[in-house]
Amino acid sequence: MADVVPHGRTRWACAADGESFAVHDPATGAVLSEVQASTAAEVDAAVRAAHAAQRRWAGRTAADRAAVLRAIAARLRPEADALAALETRENGKPFGQARFADIEACIGSFEFFAGQLEAFEGARRALGPIDSEEQWVAYGVVAGVLPFNWPPIHFGAKTAPALAMGNALVLKPGEQAPLTVMRLAELCAEVLPDDVLHVVPGRGPTGQALVAHPLVRKVSFTGAPSTGARVLAAIAPRHTPALMELGGKNPLIVFDDADLDAAVAAALEGAFFNKGEACTAASRLLVQRGVYPRFLERLAPAVMRLRVGHGLDGATHVGPLVSREQQARVLDHLAIGVAEGARLAAQAPLPTDPALAGGYFVPPTLFADVTPAMRVAREEIFGPVTCAIPFDDEDEASAIANDTDFGLLAAVFSRDAARADRVAARLDAGLVLVNNYNRNFMGSPFGGTKASGYGREHCVHTLREFAYLRTLRRPSGRGEIPTWAALNDLLPPA
Repeated sequence: MADVVPHGRTRWACAADGESFAVHDPATGAVLSEVQASTAAEVDAAVRAAHAAQRRWAGRTAADRAAVLRAIAARLRPEADALAALETRENGKPFGQARFADIEACIGSFEFFAGQLEAFEGARRALGPIDSEEQWVAYGVVAGVLPFNWPPIHFGAKTAPALAMGNALVLKPGEQAPLTVMRLAELCAEVLPDDVLHVVPGRGPTGQALVAHPLVRKVSFTGAPSTGARVLAAIAPRHTPALMELGGKNPLIVFDDADLDAAVAAALEGAFFNKGEACTAASRLLVQRGVYPRFLERLAPAVMRLRVGHGLDGATHVGPLVSREQQARVLDHLAIGVAEGARLAAQAPLPTDPALAGGYFVPPTLFADVTPAMRVAREEIFGPVTCAIPFDDEDEASAIANDTDFGLLAAVFSRDAARADRVAARLDAGLVLVNNYNRNFMGSPFGGTKASGYGREHCVHTLREFAYLRTLRRPSGRGEIPTWAALNDLLPPA
């Protein structure tokens, strides 16, 4: 549609005879746009152009780069409503979530890393006759591979810190929802020097050509663990470092003494915000047996009251999933859960509007009486589905919580601060939340362990993810530098 695809100067022009792919409105199934996929030759051209531009960008002072990041934030802010509407149309999420979570986080990333960069510096140490200086050096060209679930957040989380440290970027957006990323890049290009930022839309082959390019010196990947493994295999021959943000199967643990109202509210938001298409989703609700029946009695009616509909409808709580394939995958897991013996405790109704009959909707679902061995308790479903699992004591709760390939996020609800701290210390997770499920992570390290990946985003440490540490050592003039005296006799006379 003409009002969806960005016009004007683009940095991702693709050959007209190349492969194209459709971007759909998930609420109706209608085609929003046809996008030309970047060929391997076009990926090569983008990386080489970024490589040529990077040294000039890195040569600018930190204060200059910080000023550009702030200018990007200022350029994006007047476009916030339009960007959120575009994201809703291609991703399906409610407009309010797109506008006040995704777009604000994206803009905030540029503001945050501008401030962090101004305070960021290496260390200088005097070591007797040697002065040693630590220098953080930009890698060069960074390849960023983005998923479909939070396009603006991932755009900001990769672009802002990489640019801050002096890198150039080539981004490959998720093919299900590339339009918002393309528009964001177009707006950034109005502020940035030429060729510092490129976008190469496409499917798997485009991403493969990007991460394996010999001039790519760092990869920042967010997506499924299976895809992440293929990325790591592609970059292993060149020993390219990577920041990997992968999946999650996150436990929300509720003890008998918890504030039940707060725990139920957290479970509802944690499971169904962003349609459950979130690596941070509360997909396992571990509830102590003494409060288990009351927990379900409060949560189940709330699930059934969730409003499912078009993301541009202000009354919608849960929008459609991003694609027909994702819808089919999640529906398969609903069938698997029933077949395994999980009890269907609650489901929200689907929309009845005929205009939405072709949409990729899945009913928000609460499974109860789930056992840890069930597939719905072990596999990342990535949809509006959560599982309630009863437990008896701290040991069992910790064991169930850690019995997963993932290790991204966990939450503990208890009025006993000592108990909450004890359990938190035992959890294999990069983030542990106590008596909350607030996922606004800006300023705090975000990342996991095990199959959830490695590296940290959204914090000052992220700047170090996009530079390597170089040590510069010079004679200090304070004393003689020790040498291997026995070798002096081998030197010719002065």
